[in-house]
Amino acid sequence: MKLPLSLLNPNMSSGSGSLIWFRKGLRIHDNPALEYAARGSTCVYPLFVIDPHYMEPDPNAFSPGSTLAGINRIRFLLDSLADLDSSLKKLGSRLLVLKGEPGEVLIRCLNEWGVKKLCFEYDTDPYYQALDNKVKNRASAAGIEVFSPVSHTLFNPADIIEKNGGRPPLTYQSFLKLAGEPSWACSPLSVELSSIPPVGNVGRCEILQVPTLKELGYVEEDQDEFTPFRGGESEALKRLRETLSDKEWVANFEKPKGDPSAYIKPATTVLSPYLKFGCLSSRYFYQCLKDVYKNVKRHTSPPVSLVGQLLWREFFYTAAFGTPNFDKMKGNKICKQIPWNDDDKLLAAWREARTGFPWIDAIMVQLRKWGWIHHLARHSVACFLTRGDLFVHWEKGRDVFERLLIDSDWAINNGNWLWLSCSSFFYQYNRIYSPVSFGRKYDPNGNYIRYFLPMLKDMPKEYIYEPWTAPLSVQTKAKCIIGKDYPKPVVSHDSASKECKKRMGEAYALNQRLNGVVSEEELRKLRRKFDEGDEEQEPKPKRLRQKLTD
Repeated sequence: MKLPLSLLNPNMSSGSGSLIWFRKGLRIHDNPALEYAARGSTCVYPLFVIDPHYMEPDPNAFSPGSTLAGINRIRFLLDSLADLDSSLKKLGSRLLVLKGEPGEVLIRCLNEWGVKKLCFEYDTDPYYQALDNKVKNRASAAGIEVFSPVSHTLFNPADIIEKNGGRPPLTYQSFLKLAGEPSWACSPLSVELSSIPPVGNVGRCEILQVPTLKELGYVEEDQDEFTPFRGGESEALKRLRETLSDKEWVANFEKPKGDPSAYIKPATTVLSPYLKFGCLSSRYFYQCLKDVYKNVKRHTSPPVSLVGQLLWREFFYTAAFGTPNFDKMKGNKICKQIPWNDDDKLLAAWREARTGFPWIDAIMVQLRKWGWIHHLARHSVACFLTRGDLFVHWEKGRDVFERLLIDSDWAINNGNWLWLSCSSFFYQYNRIYSPVSFGRKYDPNGNYIRYFLPMLKDMPKEYIYEPWTAPLSVQTKAKCIIGKDYPKPVVSHDSASKECKKRMGEAYALNQRLNGVVSEEELRKLRRKFDEGDEEQEPKPKRLRQKLTD
């Protein structure tokens, strides 16, 4: 839908105009780029560009959504844009939405509007690094001032890397020692703006309003359930206030604890998607947490505290920024070279919640429906896909999370998959999340499974995590025949996990022997050895009950 020109200011001279380019940072509070754009300007153009690759439907994708993002994340982004537009209107402005390749659209706007300042939040993602360099060069050549502050993170990753002699710290503790307190932490942040100069004349640019899913071409019926989490700065600040109101909970928060099966009221803040899109400033969150800590007798500390979680985010941002090919195994110096399985059937069973392990499948259903799962649930399914049971490449799992999570963040998503597959950062590959006993520890009745896998809702609790062990009479009474109404397990966890540990041990030995420089040929040789081992193994009768790992 086009924006009526009457709502703009056609007579406003753009001689001292500024353009604020929103990508992340979809907020008014603690937004240094927006503040700088408004300062001393007669008009400000707040711009968001809809990239068709990111936003428009792709009928060939494995889930509803675009080529790059699932429908839940697109919906969350549209919520966030609508909320930003509403906030800008209260300040005498509005969000200008254009469509096309972002770099081309932005350069066209700079030419058309004749602005003197271009402002946007600094972004460390490789996509934006390349795009921003191109845009900065064009703007500078045209005599336009470029202001790109670091405000998506607590620290500038480049500063941490410089302090460490040009290399990113690869342990959390070494990161903490280098980072110290953020330089801005002692000064109050600017969290309110009283007004913004009006929008100037937009010339021939076709301005749109924030679209709906339907206007982008989506059929909402394609998704049978949407995420319960709505996007936007207003929702982020409301959720932050609710979190901070329970000072005791904030002070005692401990990351390894928390119930991954809690879905009615999640056992975490669920602020990650708001941090991802910049609806919530990580710096403001940090200061709010520090204020709580000042007013309580005792509180937890990093790495387990809430501040510790923000610092984990910084750790992964810094590691990602300083590591070429961070999102790949090949060419990534900090990643173990492992000959993972290339098994699309196992990948599809995992992705589509057909593994036959209810704890794993329930998590994957929640991921697809809600676009969010608890961090320990992420650990469970990532371990299961990679080093725990299926030995499928972590990049394949990363791609699924990247698409479906509303809080999918390039640095954190890749960092977590490197960690959970024992490819980097964490190397204790013998420690495996059991697809049976881990969930049962938190939810012995299986309520989480019953909710997300309704075909198992009448299965007695003693069989809910291992329904294949239920006698046929029990399955019949529960109206769920294994192999018909719910799949049989794709692997025997006991034997699969033992085989995975053996393979990880051999891959680690190869990496050590070759000092991490493993050729394609060496990987192929080890892959062949694994395959031959599979063929030599005599088929064994399946055990009825599986030995559980902790």
